[in-house]
Amino acid sequence: MNVLVFFDTNILIYSISIDPAEAAKRERAVALLQRDDVALSVQVLQEFYTQATRPTRPHRLPHEAAAGMIKAWTRFPVQAMTLPLLERALEIRAAHRFSYWDCAIIAAARALGCRELYTEDMSHGREVEGVLIVNPFR
Repeated sequence: MNVLVFFDTNILIYSISIDPAEAAKRERAVALLQRDDVALSVQVLQEFYTQATRPTRPHRLPHEAAAGMIKAWTRFPVQAMTLPLLERALEIRAAHRFSYWDCAIIAAARALGCRELYTEDMSHGREVEGVLIVNPFR
């Protein structure tokens, strides 16, 4: 099995952006989603759905479109939220002081054996629990 890279929600959200100011990030996100070594979590897919369909989002996606994209992304390994994952996220939170949600993402990436976490939301270049944080938009 290839070593997987884990994607945070912002990669998925940028892939649907039609904001001209985010065009470069959209192109990068779309290209990243063409990879075959990607991993996600149920949390990331839930966050995508919530953000993509929220009523206040300009050009929000209808339910059917967002659900269809999520279904397509299940071609990647998807880490479920489990009690052991929750417990690990809480341990990471206590040790590193990230938000709980970021810690759950790190715990999910670790559970799938990912060595890199692609996100715009954490410290680029920092290693946490054996997972390297990479900002692909730098």
